[in-house]
This record gives sequence, C-alpha cells and structure tokens, in this order.
Amino acid sequence: MKHLSAYKSLYILIAFIIYANVCAAQGMRTAWTEKTAKAWLKEKVWANGLKLNTHEPLNVVEFAKQYEANKANWDKVIAFLRDRNLELMAPGKYPISGEDVFAIVTEPAPKQLDSAGFESHRNFIDLHYVIKGEEKIYTQDKKDSVIVSKPYDETKDVENYAVKGTAYTATPKYFFLFFPGELHEPGIKSGGSTPVKKLVIKIRAVK
Repeated sequence: MKHLSAYKSLYILIAFIIYANVCAAQGMRTAWTEKTAKAWLKEKVWANGLKLNTHEPLNVVEFAKQYEANKANWDKVIAFLRDRNLELMAPGKYPISGEDVFAIVTEPAPKQLDSAGFESHRNFIDLHYVIKGEEKIYTQDKKDSVIVSKPYDETKDVENYAVKGTAYTATPKYFFLFFPGELHEPGIKSGGSTPVKKLVIKIRAVK
C-alpha cells in the first residue's frame, strides 16, 4: 500500500509539473511586450520570404498577437502578397480564406483629404498595399478627441470620423496594417503622377 501511495504521489507531482509547464508556455505565447514583439518583427520569420516591409505606424504587439492566434490565415496573406503577380491582377475581389480573409484590387482615382472621411473597423484588420503609384494615408490615434461623422455600419464593418491626422506616403515598398479601432483615411492624392493600383486585404481579427 505504501508503494501505491508513493506512486500516486509521484503521478500527481508529474502531472502538476506538466500542467505548470503547459501554462507557462501558453503564458509566453500571449505575454507580448513592445520589446519582444519588435524582436519578432525584425526576425521576419512571419514574412516567409516576402521582401516587403511593414510601414509605421504599426501596432507591433497587436500584429504579433494576431499572427500567433491565426497563423494559418496570416500565412495565406503573406503567400498572396509574395506569390501573385499583383500588377497583372484585374480589379475585383479575391477570396483567400473564405469570408474571413479576402483581397480587393482597385484602380482608384486619387481623392482629396476629407476631414470627415477617417474610418475604423471592429471585426476586420486592414492591410493596405499600393501595387503601383503612390498615395497618402492619414492616420490618427483614437485616444484623441474625435467626432463620429457616420455611425458604425455593421454590414460594412465601418465607422467614420471627423478628425485631423498625420500623413504617410504609401509606395510599393511597404504595406500598412490597421487593426480594429485604429483610425485611417487611405487613397489621398499624393505628388506622384503614375496611376494608382491598390490592394486591400481584409483579415478577420481574433478577439
């Protein structure tokens, strides 16, 4: 009986150690910090051969969290950017992973900055990439005071705001990522004369 009791205690101890290690590993996967996320971004394992770089502003911690939580779909996004001849793709919608991930190719006419035209989303992450030409993308931190110019439309997953923002130039060298709640106004006229061809990939966010 003493032997059985000893084996039972040993079994419980081993089970506890395994459980603790699993919990610790899970904690490491989810406890992203600015420092660890930046190191992950710089290593570019996530890029899997993609030559493009991300552009600021970038919520690198959220990128790391979303990629880790939904690696299969993010790998499909990276493959789409890496393997397709985007310049030859006709305007239209392209499924990547059903309705959870899809691409939209457009050849939009540049627009003037509209202070009421900022947008954010609740369910989808936006990846913006200028295939050809250049445009301005304006961003703003929602923590600042903003006015809702158009209430949230659930069918389009968009809410619009009136706010001033900071301009960034989008070119074929980089892509931009905007996570749920992050304000942005893309497609603004830049100084370039080349017609713009644009790719937006919508990725359902993991909540």
